[in-house]
Amino acid sequence: MSSPTGFARFIIVLTTVSAAIMELIDTSIVNVGLSEMAGSLGVNIEDVSWVITSYAIANVIIIPMTGFLAEYFGRKNYYIVSMIIFTAASYMCAQSTGLVELIVWRFVQGVGGGALLSTSQAILFDAFKPEDRPMASGLFGMGIVLGPTLGPTVGGYLIEHFSWPWMFLVNLPIGIIATVLAYTFIDKKDGEGKKKSQMQIDYIGIALLMVGIGCLQFVLERGESEDWFSSNAIRICSVLALIGVGGFIFYELKTINPVVNLRVMRHRSYAFTIIFTFVAGFGLFTSVFVYPVLAQRVLGFTALETGLSLLPPTLAGVVLFPIMGKMMSRGVSPIPFIVVGFILFAAYSWLSAGVSPDIGRWAFFLPLLIRAFGISMSQLPLINQAVAGLQPKEYASGIALNNMVRQIGGAFGIALANNFISQRHAQHRADLVSNTVDGAAAFTERVNSIAQTMIAKTGDVATATTKAYQIIDNTVDRQAYYLAYLDTFRLIGIFFLLVIPLVVFLRNPKKKTTVVVDQKAAKEAMEAAH
Repeated sequence: MSSPTGFARFIIVLTTVSAAIMELIDTSIVNVGLSEMAGSLGVNIEDVSWVITSYAIANVIIIPMTGFLAEYFGRKNYYIVSMIIFTAASYMCAQSTGLVELIVWRFVQGVGGGALLSTSQAILFDAFKPEDRPMASGLFGMGIVLGPTLGPTVGGYLIEHFSWPWMFLVNLPIGIIATVLAYTFIDKKDGEGKKKSQMQIDYIGIALLMVGIGCLQFVLERGESEDWFSSNAIRICSVLALIGVGGFIFYELKTINPVVNLRVMRHRSYAFTIIFTFVAGFGLFTSVFVYPVLAQRVLGFTALETGLSLLPPTLAGVVLFPIMGKMMSRGVSPIPFIVVGFILFAAYSWLSAGVSPDIGRWAFFLPLLIRAFGISMSQLPLINQAVAGLQPKEYASGIALNNMVRQIGGAFGIALANNFISQRHAQHRADLVSNTVDGAAAFTERVNSIAQTMIAKTGDVATATTKAYQIIDNTVDRQAYYLAYLDTFRLIGIFFLLVIPLVVFLRNPKKKTTVVVDQKAAKEAMEAAH
């Protein structure tokens, strides 16, 4: 199968990157619409948050199996069917009138969407010659960064100007067009669909994966809202996750035809790339979670204002992807980019931890710009490193596993941030309350000042003092949350700094072994990839 050129390759790039962006947007687009969805469906926020959890669980289960499923059903067939499932489920989500119905269709949407990430990457890689694969990594990396960032922006706009079903309906034109383009322009691999009868399905591995990874994702997503191990559901799922993941790893390493080839972890560089990918996913998804909550809960931004404040610096950072892709295609080592990227992300975290609670929307532009540069300089090299040193037949499992770890890193980061914010908020609130002793001169003066202001405005003498206490309580609560979010930014930065020394274990591929390959090796790579 020869690499496409010209207009055909342009269409393939457009289709695959758009599909990846669409899938990743849906990981965060509903976050800003939970309140409206809860009101419309007549449920509380805790219940409607299952809309996020169900999608994430489906995603993280299906992503590591995409290599096997693409080979079993034929990559082009699997890709097109997955887009149809994702698009149809998006429509059904928009039409849902009850919470259970919405959660079920959201899970189905996650099953279709999970396939789009790794399969899009595989198809995109095949559209480029081996020596130009870093450029393909750059284009795909743009989607990885843009997706989670665009989610809150698009969601905020649709909620502010339309209604929550439009967060799902927006997928329809993109999904339909991408399906038609994929059917028309993406070629089948040589021999695609002919191996089905010869392949053995790893039913035990699939079952262990579903139980282990599904329960792990549930614990990470729902732990905070369920009060962690005080909940029977969390305790049971934690045990099942431990048994499932442990059993999955043991069984997959022993079986001849594993659904996920964990033996790729024997490559030292790949194993440490997985660690870096985990931390990168941790930072990417956690920062997209912590900053919007800080902006809306403490700084008073609207959902749309929050999204718009993220967009310009992210777009500026994305410009680096094609530049770095071109440099790496010429043989520049990806490892220095990883180091600089992680340092920049740590710098973003510490700069964000020093902001004032009275800043305007654009005061975050510099830290967010540094964040965007940090993500850009780390994600692209890590995508490239995910196949460095692997044999062509291992590409499918290597990239799928790498994508799963990124998603789990994000889920772990959000769970850790939720728990850490809760603990630090309680501690800061206790410290602040200890300084507001009833009867102290400064405190009494403040209460009286607020009460007199309210009396002057409303004339209500009877409740003025009570309302003054409420205002002070709200101010203390807001300040406690503000300090907790700053602590969380510092925690994120520490993770990035701690992992940097492990860069010495990454493989620094020589151009002659990974870029300039003979025609036979190139053909094997394109035949076996994903």
